[in-house]
Parts: sequence; C-alpha cells; structure tokens
Amino acid sequence: MLEVIRILQLGSRDWSKQYELPNYIDFSYAEHFVEEPRSPYDIVFVARKLLGRELQALMKATKAHTLFVTEDVKLDKDLAYLFECKKGRRIAYADLVGFFAHEARNYFSKPYGEKFRFNNLSIAQGFLGVVSWNGNYSVELEGEYGKTFEQIAFWRNNIPVFEGQAIDLWLEYKKDPEVEVALKVTQFQRGSIANIQQEWFFTEEELKDIVVIDNQMQTGPIFVSLMAKGAGKLEIIALHDRYSRRGHGAFLPGGQRIVTSEREEVFYYFDPGDMKPPLNVYFSGYKTMQGFEGYFMMRKMGAPFLLIAEPRLEGGSFYMGSEEYESNIAKIIQTHLDELGFSNNELILSGLSMGTFGALYYGCELRPHAMILGKPLASIGDVAVNERLHRPGGFPTSLDVVHYLAGNTDEQSVEKINNKFWDKFKKADFKHSKFVVAYMIEDDYDSTAYEKMICNIKSSGVQVYGKGIHGRHNDATGPIASWFKSQFEQILEKDFSRRIE
Repeated sequence: MLEVIRILQLGSRDWSKQYELPNYIDFSYAEHFVEEPRSPYDIVFVARKLLGRELQALMKATKAHTLFVTEDVKLDKDLAYLFECKKGRRIAYADLVGFFAHEARNYFSKPYGEKFRFNNLSIAQGFLGVVSWNGNYSVELEGEYGKTFEQIAFWRNNIPVFEGQAIDLWLEYKKDPEVEVALKVTQFQRGSIANIQQEWFFTEEELKDIVVIDNQMQTGPIFVSLMAKGAGKLEIIALHDRYSRRGHGAFLPGGQRIVTSEREEVFYYFDPGDMKPPLNVYFSGYKTMQGFEGYFMMRKMGAPFLLIAEPRLEGGSFYMGSEEYESNIAKIIQTHLDELGFSNNELILSGLSMGTFGALYYGCELRPHAMILGKPLASIGDVAVNERLHRPGGFPTSLDVVHYLAGNTDEQSVEKINNKFWDKFKKADFKHSKFVVAYMIEDDYDSTAYEKMICNIKSSGVQVYGKGIHGRHNDATGPIASWFKSQFEQILEKDFSRRIE
C-alpha cells in the first residue's frame, strides 16, 4: 500500500474536480492560504500569483524541491523568492495528468534505507574456491566461477516489496578484470517460497549505477542472488536497499548522491531556507537505518541547511577515506556556500557522536564561524582500542573502521588513524571560530576528545564553550540533544540576528 501524499493547490479552479486523482492523494485546495498547517505538504502547486500574507504561510508549508508553479504564472517578487527558496520547478498543464498518475507517489514523506545484514550473506555450496571473511566489512572469494553465470552468493531473509513500490539496490564490490558479475532478483508471491511472481537480471554494466525494482504487481518478498563467471578474486562488500523515488531524490526529494571510483557513497540534501546567513551543516551520526539525520530540527531554524550522510560499513565510517572521498565532502559544502554567496564566517558545522568527527575534520579546512558538537569523537583509533577493555561488545564496528581506513588493527594502525586527524587539527587556523561542545565526562568511546581539542588549538582568539555531563558515551542522549539545539538557536540569535519561533 502506497503512503498517502498530501498535496496543496493554489489557483482559480480546484483541480480535484478537474483531474482524476489516485486514492493515495490527499488533495487540498485553497482560494486564500494564510494559516500554517501542522506539518508541511508533500507537494505544493501554485497556479496564480500570491496574495496578501500567503508568502509567509507557504514558506512554512512547502518543503524544498517540492514546489511546482504552472507555466502561465508570472514570477513576481514574492513568488520568485518562494521559487528560489524552495528550489521550485515549472510544470505544464499538459503534464499534470501524468504527474498525478505516475510522479506524485514518489514524494512520500517517510524514507527508508538499509544494508542487507552481513551475517545473512551466504556463499553458494557449489563454490570450491577460497573464502575469506574480513570482519563485518566484506567476504573475499578466489577461484573458478564457471563459464556461464552461476549463483555464487545470496542473502537470506527476503525483504518485502509492496504493490506500486520501487526499491533501489546498490551493490558494493571489487573484483579482478577476469571476473564478471550480475545480480538476479526473484520476487515470490506473498506467502509462498515456490511461486515466482517476477524476476529481474541486472548485468555488470547496469550495476555501475543503482538498479531499480519497480513492482507493479502484488506485494511479495524478493530474494537476491549474486551471479558470477570467470576466474579470480571477487570481494563482496555490501548490498543496500532503499525506498526509491524513481529519480526524484535520494532519501528525500532533492537528495543527492555522489559515488567514488571505489563505489563508496556520500549523500547530501540542501535546503536554501530563507537564503540568509548562515549555512548550517549537519553531519549524520552512526546509524544502521540509512538516510539523513536532523531534518526537522534544521528546517525549523529557517536558515539554509545542508545534511550530509554516509552509509559505509555497518552505519558509517566517520567521513574519512580516500583523497577522492574526502574531497567530495569538502566540495559539497564549499559549492553550497558559493551558491548562497556566503563566506566561511557564515558557516556552522555540527553533529552528534560520529557526526562531530565530520564537523571537526572538515572544519580544519573550511574554518567555519562555529562548530557545535555533542559527544565529540576525535581519536578514532582510541575508540577501537576501548572496545577491548572499556567497552567490550559495545561498538565492535569501530574495529572494522580502523581496519578499513588503515588496513589493520594493530598499534601502528591505531596511531595512523589518530594522527591523521590530530595532525590536521594542529595545523588549522581557528582564530575566527567558536567551539561549542557538550561532552560525556566518563565517555567510553573517546574520553580525551574535549581535553585534547583544548590543548591542541594553536590559534589565538578562539572561543570555546564546554559543558561536561557525567556518564558514558551513550548516556544522557536527551540532555545532550536539548543542549545542542539550544546552543544552535543561541548562536543564530546572537551572531546572526535570527529568531527561532
């Protein structure tokens, strides 16, 4: 069953009486729109010029990337401002029937993404080569796969795909040139493991990009097999599945995705807000359910904001990686600063837990006005070391992170990862920056982060606001989040003359 899509239309005629609408559309027509709704609409159509106080109400009622203005309406001052703030698009009347029938369903409000569980990955019994498991990161195969495509691996525990729903699949892998891979997806009828409803077969060429399962039949689970032929090494890293918007955005309408030459992803979402300083950047924390974090909090502030998220390993790899990967993230932020015409003094970087590392790491280069941090993590090597004695079984992914970034988990690798951050931090010029930090006094992930930050700031004139709370890393999440929000609002009010309603 498709999610209900809430649509608002402003115009001289009510389109719900003119067009046939699917039953999942909740359509509202307004002759004059001045009352702000409890929550923003999924799509807003404007088919006339704005009246009276409608601009203010529509700024609250409209999400970025979901505004459509009909082809016949002139963009006067108010409408042009709304159009730019919401990344609006023009739409022709001739396209409305097709939009309601096929496109509106892609503007659902609840995104979802995950990685197929690594412990559900099985190697086909017919494979007689060498199998090497690399923690929870990957499994490496080496041997003969045959002259024709044969199942070489599969994922247990099928996932449901609902009628009318589309699913994006993204496969992370590495291989020798002599090996060729493909992905086979089988959908069964609901309640059956024998009756096949439909099948898809995606070639290696198609797997260079996301592939889409578009289910126009009944609800039913899908079973995914990795096929291979040839001979050599094949490393299976991860298979991701996400609710698809069929090209209308990653996770959120307008969400963007960048992929490196190593098939590593980073996601970002930009909302221009009211296009007045500052640009607020929020790095998502560690999360196994993929997507952006902090959307509602950042949107409520009214300022331009940028959300950044990454899905590597189990729930993220602290935004560190190859030069290519890191340059992509720095470029995302700088590009949107330039688009808005802001300086670095009109930039705020922020995050909680894993997100704090992203804010600090890229803050070294971007020199923002402020970094707002909750439960900071800086020495990622130490986070892994603490898994053995201080936090047994608490965050085993930290071991995968160090192995992934440094190639090993020995003492030299730990130091390498720690030094990569601190060498960069010590050289940074923070004389125009503020550090606003809430930290856990008995943090069992990185107990020295706040103290080492203070000791290693080399610039003069830096302002530091610190708040210590007793507890371990995952304690006091509520108070930390409340403090984080209040500090954000305080900086926006005092430094940028903004009021948060």
